[in-house]
Amino acid sequence: MADRYLHFTGTAPGRFLTRRLGLPQPAPLRRWSPGTPTLDGPLLHLTAGDSTVTEELSALLAATGLDVTERVERIDHAERPAGIVLDATAVVTPGGLAGVHAALHPVVRSLAPGGRVVVLGVRPSADDHHQAAAQQALEGFVRSLGKEIGRGATVQLLRIDPEGVAGAESTLRFLLSPRSAYISGQVIELTAAAPAPVADWAAPLAGRTALVTGAARGIGASVASVLARDGARVICLDVPQTGDELARTADALGATALPLDITADDAAQRIAAAVPDGLDVLVHNAGITRDRRLANMPADRWASVLDVNLDSVLRTTDALLAAGTVNRGGRIVATASIAGVAGNNGQTNYAASKAGIIGLVRALAPRAAADHGVTVNAVAPGFIETKMTAAVPLLIREAGRRMNSLGQGGLPVDVAETTAWFAQPASTAVNGQVVRVCGQSLLGA
Repeated sequence: MADRYLHFTGTAPGRFLTRRLGLPQPAPLRRWSPGTPTLDGPLLHLTAGDSTVTEELSALLAATGLDVTERVERIDHAERPAGIVLDATAVVTPGGLAGVHAALHPVVRSLAPGGRVVVLGVRPSADDHHQAAAQQALEGFVRSLGKEIGRGATVQLLRIDPEGVAGAESTLRFLLSPRSAYISGQVIELTAAAPAPVADWAAPLAGRTALVTGAARGIGASVASVLARDGARVICLDVPQTGDELARTADALGATALPLDITADDAAQRIAAAVPDGLDVLVHNAGITRDRRLANMPADRWASVLDVNLDSVLRTTDALLAAGTVNRGGRIVATASIAGVAGNNGQTNYAASKAGIIGLVRALAPRAAADHGVTVNAVAPGFIETKMTAAVPLLIREAGRRMNSLGQGGLPVDVAETTAWFAQPASTAVNGQVVRVCGQSLLGA
């Protein structure tokens, strides 16, 4: 559904009026397209403290295709930096945070509209409370900067393992690209796991088989499309009732349609039969809502949401891992929701199911990696423009669109791009993460 307010604020009268009234002024977001695969402008690489990863990090940043410079004076005012990467991995005391201010204060205004800021940190230490305080401080800093930076720019905190810097390449490529347009204020923590090689970054999923549940329409169809664009052989799964839509989606992508109710007792067995060579990417996107306040919610409305959104994910994942259907080096991506983080009026069942997904990811990820060589992550969408949100009453819909740092709703492709990043073979170090695709929602943690 068209966002008329966003269009209005892009006109001269709209800019004047909204500025005078103090209303949000969202900036149009630049997303990936074949004609705009990268950001325009140089990448500024800054350091706070005496980092031990400078050389390795410089090599990774050079691989993004952006013009990397480590000298502020080289940035011409006419060519604003498209991205700023601040290496704060060496900040180990509160006093060291002055280096963060000193590095970013002079340049943050020069960032191009729609630019990217990525602050690199490390995991807060359980053995050094001074280091832990300093590194945790970066989280508050990043979340706040994301809310004030404006002009469609985004800010993230990426915690790396100094012993596994190479594993950050896929994540840096994603965060410093148009693919991450609707992600801001996120904290992403990487392990030291070595990445699998990628022969062609334009098709990182070539030769891999992916299955997407709930793929007939909306977010699921967009996920299937982006995975296919990135080279995957895609299987689109949805309930038999969506047969015509499912077939159209699959046919348009050169994919395979698999009509199947994911809650069926034999769902995992039928999926395994459809992929004799195994799965490399399993995306749990299928989900339903049955909204009603708890006092008015009958047991069947509660049970159906928990069964589709959570129980079926647990059952299917367990069975496919136990059977070895998910190949080593595979990726499991589940769909949580901002409702699972902040809650929603009238959605106790839905929020419970999506919070359950977060618990599943955090607990299963380390064991799946150790026992099966498989990573487990989740996307947590906020307000995404779909047929479902188009049916929301106007005032509630407008509030949902504006209550984030970017001042607008996201698109299904924003969720799909995040899923595709998780799915890459080079994303081995990304495990156990729940990344909100919400434009940095002003609700919740």
